[in-house]
Amino acid sequence: MTEQSYIEINQEQLKAFVQLPMDTPVVMLNLLKFKDVVVETGLSGAESYKAYMKQAMPFFAKANAEVLFLGKPQTMLIGPEDEALWDKMLLIKYNTIADFLEMVKADGYPAHLRKQALSDSRLIHCKS
Repeated sequence: MTEQSYIEINQEQLKAFVQLPMDTPVVMLNLLKFKDVVVETGLSGAESYKAYMKQAMPFFAKANAEVLFLGKPQTMLIGPEDEALWDKMLLIKYNTIADFLEMVKADGYPAHLRKQALSDSRLIHCKS
């Protein structure tokens, strides 16, 4: 059985997401698994993701986004003991859904570096 990975936005879920009120605040939970080696660069996925974050920071700033947390999960306290933890978790708060969408569609946004660095991911829209 082949293990499935998720790197690209699901277009059906995106269609539903963009139907939400654009002025709604949003927090995005990113769960990240890095490639061991990025073939295109020879860097590790973790190193490549650092490059993505460095290049993405001006886009976050322009979108008035706030990085709430970037760190490595440590211990599974509730859940299956044999389930592998994600390499990193990232929480980013955007003032509005419109800010998030403008950012990811902006010219020069380094989505290719994110995609290049990851072997699997989840991007989960959260609200309070």
